[in-house]
Amino acid sequence: MNLISGIDVSASALNAQRTRLDIVAQNIANAHTTRGADGKAYQRQVVSFESELLRQTSAARNGAATQSVRVASIQADPTPGARIYDPQHPDADASGTVTMPNVNLAYEMVDLITATRAYEANLSVVKNARQMAMKTLEIGK
Repeated sequence: MNLISGIDVSASALNAQRTRLDIVAQNIANAHTTRGADGKAYQRQVVSFESELLRQTSAARNGAATQSVRVASIQADPTPGARIYDPQHPDADASGTVTMPNVNLAYEMVDLITATRAYEANLSVVKNARQMAMKTLEIGK
């Protein structure tokens, strides 16, 4: 694996983690949304990643295979939300209960921190690979 391949792998992971951060932010923002466009309570979204083997065909890469990370899917969490009794709520049903979103803010904060740390780690890899490339160019002078 050359430096460029390492940067490509980390760049794909950066994009994947950015998507994860966006989804976590969306979940947190909708933690109390009891009625969406479909008339139902917001459902927590979950990001799934997958590894992807890419075959590089350019002459510079000699047809070497490179791993990358990509978002496989973004799906709604099927866990039912809590039902609370609040007959005054505008979204209450005939029995006075309201279905709340299935978003747990503690879980979302853990997911946010995990995604942030993964993003930082991949950014560090890109920075270090860049520094190594610059040092390599200095050696050639």
